[in-house]
Amino acid sequence: MIQTESALQQVLEWGRSLTGFADEHAVEAVRGGQYILQRIHPSLHDTSARTGRDPQDETLIVAFYRELALLFWLDDCNDLGLIAPEELAAVEQALGQGVPCALPGFEGCAVLRASLAALAYDRRDYARLLDDTRCYCAALRAGHAQAVGAERWSYAEYLHNGIDSIAYTNVFCCLSLLWGLDMATLRARPAFRQVLRLISAIGRLQNDLHGRDKDRSAGEADNAAILLRQRYPAMPVVEFLNDELAGHTRMLHRVMAEERFPAPWGALIEAMAAIRAQYYQTSTSRYRSDAAGGGQRAPA
Repeated sequence: MIQTESALQQVLEWGRSLTGFADEHAVEAVRGGQYILQRIHPSLHDTSARTGRDPQDETLIVAFYRELALLFWLDDCNDLGLIAPEELAAVEQALGQGVPCALPGFEGCAVLRASLAALAYDRRDYARLLDDTRCYCAALRAGHAQAVGAERWSYAEYLHNGIDSIAYTNVFCCLSLLWGLDMATLRARPAFRQVLRLISAIGRLQNDLHGRDKDRSAGEADNAAILLRQRYPAMPVVEFLNDELAGHTRMLHRVMAEERFPAPWGALIEAMAAIRAQYYQTSTSRYRSDAAGGGQRAPA
């Protein structure tokens, strides 16, 4: 697999064409991307006989890391105001339609989309990636709006939106696009769609539980634990959310036991379910749980 420093430099070089892009976006993208690819590498190696896609192909790996970095950057554009609202609107439109941005300072968007379109093993995955990007951007906007607005969501509304804002579907679709994982076909199966919703809900709950103290210190309201504490001050919020997380995990395991999905989906879902311990808790920057760390509202 490509060396970490080389991959990081290629992501940073691409990110320089995005206004507000920070080193942290690239660092966390490479770190998270490496975790995922290492966990599914044996399965990707097995599927390469069918697809011809080498799991160690540097071009594919760097494209994956850049898409992850894009997700981190978009999240911070919403939460931290890295760019002006009119710029963010233009960026979202360009990324969701796969066209160049109408405003200068965001050339990297078109570069990445053109790269993924050219690399797509199945063109259906590219079309779905555009759809997933639109859903992700809409969820980020909605979450930010409710967090600063006078009316708060219910827990059900928050989790429904959080399934899109955690961006796991985007991550899966990009992997499928690059390594031929046939996600476009699998999406037609109700059980697969259920798995996507369950693992995304698990990811959202893990993210919020891990970051609740930092979010509270930063005055961030877009977190399930903070939302519930504000609405129900006497509620044992952490215990409730841990129970929710355990319940979603049991439901996920039942579906995975009943269904048979082709490699590497089993390993991939397992990797994402373990991401709190294997990724969040080992972060030295974005996901640090102490006050010295950076902001934490981002997709895994």
